[in-house]
Amino acid sequence: MRTKLASALAAALVLVVVSSLPAGAQAPAKSPFGSAAEAKAMLEKAVAAVKADKAKALDMFNKGEGGFKDRDLYVFCANASDGVMTAHPYLKGEHLQDIVGKKGFPVGKAIMDTAAEGKIQEVTYWWPRPGSDKPLEKHSFFTKVGDQNCGVGFYKE
Repeated sequence: MRTKLASALAAALVLVVVSSLPAGAQAPAKSPFGSAAEAKAMLEKAVAAVKADKAKALDMFNKGEGGFKDRDLYVFCANASDGVMTAHPYLKGEHLQDIVGKKGFPVGKAIMDTAAEGKIQEVTYWWPRPGSDKPLEKHSFFTKVGDQNCGVGFYKE
């Protein structure tokens, strides 16, 4: 008898809790674009991955695996010594120091000249979102990790 009463009370409690939620209540929808906080968190995760196993990390960055590609967020890396891009969705093998924003800012040179181990910095330039050719204001967080300069950028708009 007590078991039936306890079951009935538990069912009633669940009903009360569920019926008190607003109709159609769900978790808020994820924005179609990455945020500054998400970009910085991805870079911090990338730094840890490079420190743990550089070859595996670069492979994951290039394949967009392990959470290293999320909407318009992705990891890019280049050799700190010569600037050759070791990870990027479509610029792998290019020289970072030669990359110029769409309004002329030498973003790659700025990263190469200032990246420092253990210090996350930010650079602003104009770049199209993946799948578009319209330049937008982009901010990239970057740092040096071992022999790599790595970053993750997000778009202001």
